[in-house]
Amino acid sequence: MEIDNAIKRAKKNDQKAFNYLLDIYWDSVYGFQLKRTQNENDAEDITIQTFSKAFDKIETFDERYKFKTWLISISKNIHIDLLRKEKNSISQVLSNDNQEVFQVIDESPSPEDKLITEQHLAKLLRDIKKLKPHYQEIINLRYFQELSYKEISKKLDQPMNNIKVKLLRAKKLLAEIIREK
Repeated sequence: MEIDNAIKRAKKNDQKAFNYLLDIYWDSVYGFQLKRTQNENDAEDITIQTFSKAFDKIETFDERYKFKTWLISISKNIHIDLLRKEKNSISQVLSNDNQEVFQVIDESPSPEDKLITEQHLAKLLRDIKKLKPHYQEIINLRYFQELSYKEISKKLDQPMNNIKVKLLRAKKLLAEIIREK
């Protein structure tokens, strides 16, 4: 599949085109972020967010430009936004009285907190059951069995990039279900 053709097909919501573009450009975006963040987990998270945002807004892509450049720009902006949020949260902590910064808070959950958590988990499980079975499975493997992308890829016999895209899609659908309530 040619890249220009894949982009046109992706604009028509063709899942195979999305997968093709993800396979072609994943390493470039991930490598770019790995150099910037010096952290594999952060680089992977930002790369996943980049493709998610790019695929959501693919109809806005101008074909006069290179797709890779567009992805890198999205990736860079996501990283900058994360740095700003991090900087703001740090400055808020530092702007409080120094005594507050040094106080140690008991963060162990109270009995009420445990009950609320169990209720939220039950609601979440009901919402997950509303997803298609293959999305339920991937969420279960990633978040409840805590398997890595690589382990999920082997277990389902699918390429790792497909697992990442499916997980993104599953999370988006789950978020929509939760928002509807």
